[in-house]
Amino acid sequence: MKLDLEQSLASMKTQLTAYCSQKGITNPIVVGIHTGGVWVAEQLMSVVDTDEALATLDITFYRDDFTRAGLNPKVNQTLLPAIEGRHVILVDDVLMSGRTIRAAMNEIFDFGRPASISLAILYDLGQHELPIQADVIGERLQLNPDQRVKLSGPLPLTVSVIDGY
Repeated sequence: MKLDLEQSLASMKTQLTAYCSQKGITNPIVVGIHTGGVWVAEQLMSVVDTDEALATLDITFYRDDFTRAGLNPKVNQTLLPAIEGRHVILVDDVLMSGRTIRAAMNEIFDFGRPASISLAILYDLGQHELPIQADVIGERLQLNPDQRVKLSGPLPLTVSVIDGY
């Protein structure tokens, strides 16, 4: 399966612009989840009407599988401005089970209570285990159970489908 990354990003940009306009969201905080979500968020910043720099979130310690044997996390830095009462656009590369997004929202609420959280996802795999849906989706994919999406970057930003996962 060949994915068109540029087309998916362009779709996200168009949807995100329309979404923010429709919802009346101005000057939001764009938050990318390390690492792929940060790379996608960097691509979206050009269409977001905000004075804020890109915020980043490392959800390593918020994951529900953190204490499982063999997990050896590479921890990145969380950089969030004051979010109390602000609109947040949470960005990630792939939505699969929804557990990463749940962990990200838990961490965001530890920093304060935003006015809203909107979710922008590059690829939605439709394998949700939690009731989490994206507001902006670059592309919906139907993969075989042994396939995964792999985003590599940041320069160049590339995507591939990996078989035999």
